[in-house]
Amino acid sequence: MCGIVAYVGEKEAYPIIISGLQKLEYRGYDSAGIALLNGGLNIYKKKGKVKELAELLEKEKEYLHSNIGIGHTRWATHGEPNDTNAHPHYSANKNMAIIHNGIIENYAALKQDLMSKGYKFRSDTDSEVFINLIEHIKNHEQCSLDEAVRLAMTQVVGAYAIVIISKEDSTQLVAARKGSPLVVGVGEGEYFLASDATPIVEHTKKVIYLNDQEIVVIRNGKLQIRTIEDLPITPYIQTLDLELSQIEKGGFPHFTLKEIFEQPKSLRDAMRGRINAEKNHLVLGGLIEYQQKLINADRIIILGCGTSWHAGLVGEYLFEEFARIPVEVEYASEFRYRNPVIREGDVVIAISQSGETADTLAAVELAKSKGAIIFGVCNVVGSSIPRATHAGAYIHAGPEIGVASTKAFTGQITVLTMMALIIGRAKGTITESKFQELITELTTIPDKVEYILHKVDSQIKYIAEEFKGARNFLYLGRGFNFPVALEGALKLKEISYIHAEGYPAAEMKHGPIALIDENMPVVFIAPKDSTYEKIVSNVQEIKARKGRIIAVVNEGDKEIKDLAEFTIEIPQTHEAFSPILTVIPLQLLSYYIATHLVDDVDKPRNLAKSVTVE
Repeated sequence: MCGIVAYVGEKEAYPIIISGLQKLEYRGYDSAGIALLNGGLNIYKKKGKVKELAELLEKEKEYLHSNIGIGHTRWATHGEPNDTNAHPHYSANKNMAIIHNGIIENYAALKQDLMSKGYKFRSDTDSEVFINLIEHIKNHEQCSLDEAVRLAMTQVVGAYAIVIISKEDSTQLVAARKGSPLVVGVGEGEYFLASDATPIVEHTKKVIYLNDQEIVVIRNGKLQIRTIEDLPITPYIQTLDLELSQIEKGGFPHFTLKEIFEQPKSLRDAMRGRINAEKNHLVLGGLIEYQQKLINADRIIILGCGTSWHAGLVGEYLFEEFARIPVEVEYASEFRYRNPVIREGDVVIAISQSGETADTLAAVELAKSKGAIIFGVCNVVGSSIPRATHAGAYIHAGPEIGVASTKAFTGQITVLTMMALIIGRAKGTITESKFQELITELTTIPDKVEYILHKVDSQIKYIAEEFKGARNFLYLGRGFNFPVALEGALKLKEISYIHAEGYPAAEMKHGPIALIDENMPVVFIAPKDSTYEKIVSNVQEIKARKGRIIAVVNEGDKEIKDLAEFTIEIPQTHEAFSPILTVIPLQLLSYYIATHLVDDVDKPRNLAKSVTVE
């Protein structure tokens, strides 16, 4: 949600920034802009896509020479999407400009105070309030820009990542963060700032992940970091484990399809170094120190939003099945606004692809304050949630650029599966022979996913062509595959804009059956598991009401095949691992339907990849 890119060094800033903004488009945005020191402090911004901004500036190219600049893609919070509200924003005297991700919660009071001091505002944004507050402090206190930023940080309430450029110093960028990610790339005599590493990796592999309430000052080729308390910080430089090829489409028409087809690799990467079925070995390094806490847990609370919440629902089945620990799965966005009962002995598992989801991060802080042990399951290395938790595990899915999460979902389930198996074995709730059987089967899952992708791809294209005109879908599953029904419906909604609902199949009779007629497509997730006979009855009920049935079944299924209009066959696996397989056809179905209806499947309207505001 929103994207930041900034550069200072000896190279031309504009090409680096515009290219960086294009790499951040996946985060979701509605306008884009750039500020350069090129004979003055000049801002160029426009509602719409980065491509439109680049086309606008093509005519100005000869005037865009600068070795320093900032760029931004905005996802509207305060003020409608338009040219005026787009970032960057000038300060009142136009000596400075700011780009800002996040929300300033007390902006209205700050704005009123500044207006009483004579400040006028050009936009409706909270970001312009922030830069004018910094300008006021700088002028009133007669202090440096970085000191003014530090003092302003003590007055603002909310979440932010900011970068500020000033025409007083053509070598200086000042940046700060609280609750919104910011990465510093360290090059040879040059520095990069960005919301995440994707715009940086082609220029340098050396990065610094800023912590909350830290300020970075880059001036005359040197970098300094200090805290809001004005204490110096020694920068910790890390090396990115990221290749440029990972953030390119690699011959696929969309990142979404590429990432669906990357799942055999991403699942193997999630297991690599952690599981060895021949030696009956399974370990998660991030779990070791706190493993006993999980073993002794009276209850596990799983927190997530969207797709991560669905993965958490699968996790509930996994932990209760294998570890016999009671589990509650909570929307992170609701958890923090209740007065949740968190007891000593409770363990909280926070799931987030980006590791920056604002609601999940806030819920983590709340749970920590009440004494819970927090485990993180995230994808992005160095992100905020892994740094806020006591322990955890990365899913190692690699960059996920498509806004609709695909490989992260299967990666999250895989890590949760390994956690549940480790704890179940340690507690003795699964036998050694059963443990051996399960981890042996788990290692076959990537190959089975690969088999599914190549077997059903053309069939699902045909089904998508048949149903591209439908305006409603119903997804039904039971047991481990009820969360898959929810996830399948969410994927279709996200990228095709078709209304879809997921339900437990047994609940269909308690309301949704009223919707069934000859125009309603119903997708059943129906592998041969412990609920199979029950779901056959549900299929018959839909068939009797002339619903159009698409069913995901195991190879060789005869019973449902005779009832359904379309069946998509997948290999058999253990019931607990089936969600990793059954979701693959649903991802493909959503993708191929969306290609008939949507201009850009990777960037669905109104959505953001990383939801860094509440």
